[in-house]
Amino acid sequence: MSLSAGEIGVGLPELPRLTTTVPKEYVHRASLAEVFLTGCTAQDDGRRFSLTGQWPRAHTFFNSADGSNHDPLQAAETFRQAGMFVTHAEHGVPLGHHFVLWSLSCHTDLERLRIASRPTDFRLDVTCPDPAPRGRASARRMGIGFTLRRDGVRVAHGEGRYSVVTPPVYARLRANRPARQPASAGPAVAADPMPPASVGRTSPADVVLTATDVPDRWLLTPDLDHPILFDHGGDHLPGMVLMEGARQAACARLAPRALIPASTSSSFNRYVELDSPCWIDVTGMTARDDGTATVDVVGVQDGEVVFTSTVSGPVVLA
Repeated sequence: MSLSAGEIGVGLPELPRLTTTVPKEYVHRASLAEVFLTGCTAQDDGRRFSLTGQWPRAHTFFNSADGSNHDPLQAAETFRQAGMFVTHAEHGVPLGHHFVLWSLSCHTDLERLRIASRPTDFRLDVTCPDPAPRGRASARRMGIGFTLRRDGVRVAHGEGRYSVVTPPVYARLRANRPARQPASAGPAVAADPMPPASVGRTSPADVVLTATDVPDRWLLTPDLDHPILFDHGGDHLPGMVLMEGARQAACARLAPRALIPASTSSSFNRYVELDSPCWIDVTGMTARDDGTATVDVVGVQDGEVVFTSTVSGPVVLA
């Protein structure tokens, strides 16, 4: 007996809704494994969005020294991805436009970052208080806020400011810059790389600082082929590299102890170029009786302050 078109599917169970990542192009990632977002729902007038996502139980870069916690900077990277996704997918800014990150803060509850027996699913609420860019975006600065929850409980929150630049404008801005070239080592640099434990890392490949003969000063020397920090290449050092440099400088300042970056606030003044040394200086450190500390860090290139960062959190044995 044959079935009519109207009878096909009658009585069959409804297929479950499957989970997948958002398009990697919308978060400016080359590797699907580095995409942490899985979906997005607009809440009202285009200024509030509810995103879903997942962090793996183990990550090659965003990890704690003992493997028990998610790295707080993984939340900051998730914020970065969410801002780009909303701007592209919800506000209609075309792919190929360039983002300029002016500031990013991320404040986490370390107890809520513990890794459980399954991947960490989360909900991320995004608020865009400024009028959203549409289509051909202008270069004006816009604000964005983030609140990340796990099982309904807030894990992290923060805010950022960014602008979007069209490809022709970006080409003019970057016309005289090399496409990809290692930064010069500069003078007075130690020959041996810093031990990972001295900068809060476990793998030599993740160390982004080189020691100098100046107290509280290091040279920013990331591996430009690092699969996470330079997942999609680029003609300047990404903001996440600068934030990692600040975290490692804070740990180096406190060595042999390390600082867990429970709270970070960074401001970026201009692009950090690949063909000129960038020095990372600790300009201040406050230790508290409760076992926490705050470290102030600046990045200097060609005699100018290119970014500032404040890193706070518990001080632990490395």
